[in-house]
Amino acid sequence: MLKKILTTVAMLYAAASFAAVDVNKASAADLDSIKGIGPGISTKILDERKKGAFKDWADFLDRVQGVGDKNAAKFSDDGLTVNGEAFKGAAPAAKKSGCQEGRYQ
Repeated sequence: MLKKILTTVAMLYAAASFAAVDVNKASAADLDSIKGIGPGISTKILDERKKGAFKDWADFLDRVQGVGDKNAAKFSDDGLTVNGEAFKGAAPAAKKSGCQEGRYQ
């Protein structure tokens, strides 16, 4: 019985840790929980949000200085959303394999 309770609690915790964080509803702590967003970016987000809610990812990228497509894709992969939508722009670049044009480097 104790194992079932502990398993259930662990599963609920895991589900909560992967929950989406909407940029228009998130607190500073919620934003800081996204990998790559620290106090500096979360402050910029909250300051811009005071001027009005973000309409979409394009609006978010226009208004928050220092966040581009690459960071937006990473933040979205880690659970950040704008109005419940994941970022659909450019994906993060894939790592190079070390073999370029048939030559090893």
